[in-house]
Amino acid sequence: MQSLLELRHLKTLVALREAGNLLRAATLLNLTQSALSHQVKQLEDHHGTPLFERKSVPIRFTPAGERLLKLADSVLPQVEGAERDLVRMAQGVAGQLRIAVECHTCFDWLMPAMDVFRSRWPEVELDIVSGFQADPVGLLYGHRADVAIVSDIDADETVDYHPLFRFEIVALLAKDHPLAARDYLRAKDFATDTLITYPVPDDMLDVVRQVLQPAGIDTERRTTELTVAMLQLVASRRGIATLPLWAAQNYLDRDYVLSRRITRNGLTGSLYAACLPELSSRPYLADFVATTRESCFLGLSNIELL
Repeated sequence: MQSLLELRHLKTLVALREAGNLLRAATLLNLTQSALSHQVKQLEDHHGTPLFERKSVPIRFTPAGERLLKLADSVLPQVEGAERDLVRMAQGVAGQLRIAVECHTCFDWLMPAMDVFRSRWPEVELDIVSGFQADPVGLLYGHRADVAIVSDIDADETVDYHPLFRFEIVALLAKDHPLAARDYLRAKDFATDTLITYPVPDDMLDVVRQVLQPAGIDTERRTTELTVAMLQLVASRRGIATLPLWAAQNYLDRDYVLSRRITRNGLTGSLYAACLPELSSRPYLADFVATTRESCFLGLSNIELL
């Protein structure tokens, strides 16, 4: 029997399993949903059997689909490992990625992504530059960091920006807060309350930069280093906090506080991995970006890949 199987087919099936549905799998593979569906149908038509149950949520594979997944789990790691070995043979194995972050909540998703990367590139020294960094890009120029996780692209900087993901930022309120009845908060709703934030400058807070400053709103501030302390203050009616939805999800699931959109259309933030141009050509940097995007897409709720 002539085989129709290609590596892309196996990657598609693995993405379906990991993502749970066609749309998320297509996003993960950077394909359209119709292109992914066509791949699956091509396999099913060739072998004369369905690979998964169409109406199951999450996707439930048939015995035929499970058999191909078993093949994918065996073959794909060997292929990816061989490709990395060829890079090592051609370019050597020495390398380091010192990562600087300007976002207090970045550690929630960065650590799992780093764990995956370490298993793939054990010879690349991976570390986080200690502490919160107000100017992580400046550390790149000073060769004190190799990668900076930043929220904005500055066209005046001579660095490369690798897009990671976009996310919604929500307002967090006590369950008995007077604004809890609102569907969303407007800029003026923050004027008479305390804004609880991490200890960072105003220009690093999306809610200040994108919502409050344009509306001419100057609100009282209270700061804390710890997310748990921030949510405790919110729950006890000491003020309003704003966090990425994924960073607050555990507290929302436990019904500890409430979340509301910020403005009618919502407030979004973005994250990028910045590095000096010479590092962008290193295969392990490209794999770090790809690993981070995949890990975050599968591990965080309500994010959108850039």
